[in-house]
Amino acid sequence: MTTALTQGLERIPDQIGYLVISEEGVLASSGELENDEQTAVVIMQMVQTACKFRLTGAAEPPFKRMSVMFEDHAYLVTVSGQKVFVVKRQNNQRDPVNV
Repeated sequence: MTTALTQGLERIPDQIGYLVISEEGVLASSGELENDEQTAVVIMQMVQTACKFRLTGAAEPPFKRMSVMFEDHAYLVTVSGQKVFVVKRQNNQRDPVNV
C-alpha cells in the first residue's frame, strides 16, 4: 500500500529499503530498513550534526541531501520540511574503463 508519504521512494531504481523519519521517530519504513530504529537514530544524529554548520544569518539548512557511501550500498538522505527521507540503495559495480 503506497501512501503520499512514500510514493516516490518505492520507484527509486536499485533501492533495497527506505525510512521516513521525523523528530518523533520512524513514520514509515520498508525493505531492509523496515523497523530499523537504530539506523534511524544514527541518520538523525548525522543530520542534526550537519545542521549545526549553518552560515551566519542563513534561514535555510546548509544542505538538502547527504550521501553515505559504502562499498556495496549507499544511504541517500534528503531533508524536506520536518521529515528526513532515507533510501538504502544498492551500488552497481561497474568495470573500469580502459582508455
